[in-house]
Amino acid sequence: MCRNITVLRGLEPSATPQEVQAAATQYVRKVSGVATVTDSTREAFDEAVAAVTEATTKLLASLPPRRNPPTTVPPLRRPEVQARIAARSALRRP
Repeated sequence: MCRNITVLRGLEPSATPQEVQAAATQYVRKVSGVATVTDSTREAFDEAVAAVTEATTKLLASLPPRRNPPTTVPPLRRPEVQARIAARSALRRP
């Protein structure tokens, strides 16, 4: 699961709020051991994701620019991931 967390600093264009939240979600899933959020874990999980998202956003804003861009592409920028998200969204629409 951790390998899904990619370097967000130095992206062009800059990391989006959705990319920061996705990385935070992966981090919280890993450290909590919660793979599937249930009613009993939702509040704690969501609070942790929000805190990590906020901390990550502040961190990225305070670091100096990178000399070289990251070597990996964040998942939300990959065409195959975008296609999966679009397919899921299409299934959820009435």
